Amino acid sequence: MMSKVISVATGSKEAVHDITGECLSFLRDIGASDGLLNLFVPHATAGLALIELGSGSDQDLLSALSELLPADDRWAHAHGSRGHGRSHVMPAFIAPYATIPVIDGKPAMGTWQSVAVVDLNVDNVVRKVRLSFITGG
Repeated sequence: MMSKVISVATGSKEAVHDITGECLSFLRDIGASDGLLNLFVPHATAGLALIELGSGSDQDLLSALSELLPADDRWAHAHGSRGHGRSHVMPAFIAPYATIPVIDGKPAMGTWQSVAVVDLNVDNVVRKVRLSFITGG
């Protein structure tokens, strides 16, 4: 297994941050062939999504999460900024991991799929993502 940790500056507002380029660079740099690309965000308040980006879908995702998990005072987990508890619930809906098949060194994703870090936690401005390539041979 080959592995690398990248830093992602998500900023101080809710974000859907594209890391597809970093995934492609990692696979190219290690000379990947066929296998699996596993991604993991070691944070209790962030997740990973395979989603179309740049067409408004990223904003639609944030809007849907805002309706599903409002940033208000209903949350028992109540430290940090207002509504912080929802950030701890979000990974149950948007998992902190993803696995993508890799064929001939390229992720076998759909034409419009991108890999994104989803972060509702405005208190943390930088996230780590572990990229791991696993091959069967």
